[in-house]
Amino acid sequence: MCGIVGYVGQRSAVDVVIDGLRRLEYRGYDSAGVALVFDAPGEGDPVMEIEKKAGKLANLEAVLDGIDRPVAHCGIGHTRWATHGVPSDRNAHPHVSADGKIALIHNGIIENFSQLRGELESGGVEFLSETDTEVAAHLLGREYAACGNLTEAMTRVCARLEGAFTLLAVAADDPDTVVGARRNSPLVVGVGEGEYFLASDVAAFIAYTTEAIELGQDQIVTISRDGIAISGFDGKPSEGNPFSVDWDISAAEKGGWDTFMRKEINEQPQAVADTLRGRIDGNGQIVLDEVRMSDQDFRDIDKVFIIACGTSYHAGLVTKYAIEHWTRIPCEVELSSEFRYRDPVLDRSTLVIAISQSGETMDTLMALRHAKDQKARVLSISNTVGSTIPRESDAVLYTRAGIEVAVASTKAFLTQLAACYLVGLHLAQIRGIKYADEVSAVLSELVATPDKITKLLQDMEPVRALAREVATRTEQRVLFIGRHVGYPVALEGALKLKELAYIHAEGFAAGELKHGPISLIDDGTPVIAIVPSPRGRSLLHDKIISNIQEVKARGAKVIAVCEEGDDITRVHADHVIETPASPTLLAPLLTAVPLQEFAAELATALDKDIDQPRNLAKSVTVE
Repeated sequence: MCGIVGYVGQRSAVDVVIDGLRRLEYRGYDSAGVALVFDAPGEGDPVMEIEKKAGKLANLEAVLDGIDRPVAHCGIGHTRWATHGVPSDRNAHPHVSADGKIALIHNGIIENFSQLRGELESGGVEFLSETDTEVAAHLLGREYAACGNLTEAMTRVCARLEGAFTLLAVAADDPDTVVGARRNSPLVVGVGEGEYFLASDVAAFIAYTTEAIELGQDQIVTISRDGIAISGFDGKPSEGNPFSVDWDISAAEKGGWDTFMRKEINEQPQAVADTLRGRIDGNGQIVLDEVRMSDQDFRDIDKVFIIACGTSYHAGLVTKYAIEHWTRIPCEVELSSEFRYRDPVLDRSTLVIAISQSGETMDTLMALRHAKDQKARVLSISNTVGSTIPRESDAVLYTRAGIEVAVASTKAFLTQLAACYLVGLHLAQIRGIKYADEVSAVLSELVATPDKITKLLQDMEPVRALAREVATRTEQRVLFIGRHVGYPVALEGALKLKELAYIHAEGFAAGELKHGPISLIDDGTPVIAIVPSPRGRSLLHDKIISNIQEVKARGAKVIAVCEEGDDITRVHADHVIETPASPTLLAPLLTAVPLQEFAAELATALDKDIDQPRNLAKSVTVE
């Protein structure tokens, strides 16, 4: 969630840090702050400056712009999303040690902070905030005073902390060093020419370098003018994982669109095509990115669990239909946050599919580790190479969606669907359930989908007009209904509307209407129905037409998302949004797209920030 940036080099640290924080705004935050360490000309000792403000980054920039200071070449910065303590100036990061010599920023949660705080308070330390982070700042200050080395002090402190955390710290008497540490929370190193960066995401430093090092679990990194040093929490020298970033700064800019979300909606044809590209080898076999499982391991699987959160969970719900249809293996879909607490039945013949755009989603990571403890195999689907969830999995398939800046997921959802279909086909293929020509036929339909999405996106103005009309309703409530794979799409459509427009929206399995939800329908209530193809599953189509008639009889205004040429639906719905023809199982790759545009336009009509919805963060790295 929180954005973290650190810098040492020849540039102005405040400029680099603020620029990095601006590029991490998409992660969601409620306050921002910086710590700068510089030599004060003519005054001898180095000086540290701390500035922090609640609210948007612009509030912090206004404070910084009003101060005349020498140039600092070392600094850290932070955008905070509140967990412990309300959003406020005093709870914003950085936090400072009792002696004022150490400044520290933190992403994550320190689970034993209460015990540590009690220990520090009994020793006379006075706390100035409500945060768990301040505990680490005081501990680090105490250890630094004892040993005089920031890296060693960080090593000692990390040995005492429990939970998930990324820490960055600077010392007032060391203007050339930033020390970072990570456990269960992302931290990456940027390697420039005579300059080094630390950040929670490569987007923070992509304007300066494309060379990076991914830190492993329980590692400490020190950047200075002299270079980079990495060690473990045990103090022993260690190494990270070097990689080159394969996208440039333009990928993180709007590229002429008014918002990142609209840019990303329109990037979906390319993103899906990239996810599918090169997935078949010379023998006609589907290729995963990293596999530490044998073919026999896949053949031994007798049950599949899918674990995910939010939008990724909805992708998992669609995947259940595909996996069970193509492989005949029982498949369950679980919210990651609930998975390990219900004590699921897992063993070595269970495959757990973990879906996470960032590869750092804490609920999913903890669920993955529980599955591994039970000897289950784990296959992950992620957009972030080198992130924690793929590293801890037995097999990986990367979605190749490129950076997604808007908090509400669009292209990540579609590419997750495409990747999940590939996993389902891989299982069917390797277990001998489907012949090569059957798999090839489905893949041909998948490969044709990006062109269909392009065609769909070319005629979105009617969708936007409907959204603006719904936005004028005094009582704002929108219901979504679907059957089969249309049900998860209905859930995703409702989630998008809740995320972006802050109005009551719910998705239902259409057959459940008569069991309670139909009581929500009154005169004029907008109901968006996801209608399956009349060609592929005619029974499903007939059933949802009946559901449309049910809600219309009670006054609903029905907007139907249906296949082009579906004249029956056109007769019964008040408005139709047509999508290109597609096999039933693959239809969500198309039917989800107009719902994204509908939510974005409705929220825009209500004057909401669709790139950074309130209270939300792009990557949820705490449980």
